[in-house]
Amino acid sequence: MSKVTKGIHHITAIVSDPQENMDFYAGILGLRFVKKTINFDDPGTYHFYFGDEDGSPGTIMTFFPVPGAHKGRVGSGQVGVTSFVVPAGSLSFWENRLAKFDIKTKKTNRFGENSLEFEDIHGLRLELVEREEGALNNWSFGEVTPDVAIKGFGGATLYSRQPGKTAELLTSLMGLEKVGEEEDIIRLQATGDIGNVIDIKQSAVVRGLQGSGTVHHIAFRAEDDDDQIEWQHLLQENGYQVTPVQDRNYFNSVYFREFGQILFEIATDPPGFAIDEEKDRLGETLRLPEWYEPHRKRIEDILLPVEVRELD
Repeated sequence: MSKVTKGIHHITAIVSDPQENMDFYAGILGLRFVKKTINFDDPGTYHFYFGDEDGSPGTIMTFFPVPGAHKGRVGSGQVGVTSFVVPAGSLSFWENRLAKFDIKTKKTNRFGENSLEFEDIHGLRLELVEREEGALNNWSFGEVTPDVAIKGFGGATLYSRQPGKTAELLTSLMGLEKVGEEEDIIRLQATGDIGNVIDIKQSAVVRGLQGSGTVHHIAFRAEDDDDQIEWQHLLQENGYQVTPVQDRNYFNSVYFREFGQILFEIATDPPGFAIDEEKDRLGETLRLPEWYEPHRKRIEDILLPVEVRELD
């Protein structure tokens, strides 16, 4: 038995300074800041969400900003590269924009696609890739307008400790299809039109160390709660240790570490980010789950102040 996921729901990374994180992803990359909340497992730490105008599944990059966090090392057992998709013909805009902020880029072409590789302020490895697929992001911020704005995820490159096992999971159980192989990368594709490409590096890389500048986990999409429970049971039946369902307010989650040691999550598409803020005011205030509301004053005293700023 197998199931089918549309692709990536969100990717979560660890960084250090929260204002630097805000400036990079909102101020430079032009993503919408859709939610300011806390790490539910560590309430003294922010959890930031960036995405398209609505914070749609497949567009959501999230962060745990930990001031003073030690530097991590990108390597096996992690997502090695996070890819964002931009409209066809927009890479020259992005090359110029990133250069404006002294961000070094490298032009590449893989599987017939043009892309720009670069790193964020904390060393997270990123790329922008041109594709026709995926709806335009209607969010405008500074010089980043919908004709060039990041649509959402292009995909991710996985650095697995057992690439064959990781590929087997994604194809045999999760419904992705192998669509190509180039040098030491195999490419898998899900059914969605965004966040649908997973590349798996076949050659060995150094063991990853979690810390600032590394991805914490990658989440794949479930249609709803019932679909998620089916995922949970399927994975358990195939030897994966899956957590109970975790309430993350904006989606429900189950987690498991696949055999290549990458932390995977299955997250529900609903209910989304508008359940506790109006759509035109997303990200404006610190939102806490009800069980932390009695501790709001103490939490706010710990967290550093941040603001969304236009940097142009």
